[in-house]
Amino acid sequence: MSGHSKFANIKHKKEKNDAAKGKIFTIIGKEIAVAVKEGGPNPDTNNKLRDVIAKAKSNNMPNDTIERGIKRAAGAADAVNYEQLTYEGYGPNGTAIIVDTLTDNKNRTAANVRSAFTKGGGSIGTSGCVSFMFDKKGQIIIAKEENEEVDADELMMTALDAGAEDFTEEEDSYVIITDPDNFTAVREELEKQNLVFAEAEVTMIPQNYVTLTDEEAIKKMNKLLDLLDEDDDVQQVYHNWDE
Repeated sequence: MSGHSKFANIKHKKEKNDAAKGKIFTIIGKEIAVAVKEGGPNPDTNNKLRDVIAKAKSNNMPNDTIERGIKRAAGAADAVNYEQLTYEGYGPNGTAIIVDTLTDNKNRTAANVRSAFTKGGGSIGTSGCVSFMFDKKGQIIIAKEENEEVDADELMMTALDAGAEDFTEEEDSYVIITDPDNFTAVREELEKQNLVFAEAEVTMIPQNYVTLTDEEAIKKMNKLLDLLDEDDDVQQVYHNWDE
């Protein structure tokens, strides 16, 4: 892995989400519902639910909100059945974009995602058209400012011993990369160290990044991403734009 730091982008996204915390909590709430439906309400026996809970905590979701979401999903016989759909396409200047959604109305979602791409100067492609440009990996980002007592060498050894693939020290953070299958084990081992995570989830990491220099292209790309962020059906957006 290159040492390409994404923590600045993560802070940027978190600041945007802090202005509308309901959005990120809605996203995580849907993921909790799906995880409970697939594997039950007990995080001790449901790895997916444990991972979603860790994601919720890294986004400062209150424990009682998490617990209510689990109980609601476990007890609701008439709960909404969400369908997971992924869209792939291109933004300005050929930037690659992947959009993960959870929806109860795939026609609405498809129309909204297509509209966002069109308004942002991009286009929807076929399945697989850009996903080959990304690697699916577990990623744990630990902000130095929230973990001042951490010794980098000890953290690296703990992560690698737990099964991590790569450890990178950036100016403002530590970035730990895992195989998706080892993500839960690595995350749980690091949790034992009482670390505060800026991010902890399985994600899609670009193999290469694209720089946009044209102001109009940058404006369109921002519009495309903002429209996707505003869509309640959109769970996650991955792209290879070097912001």
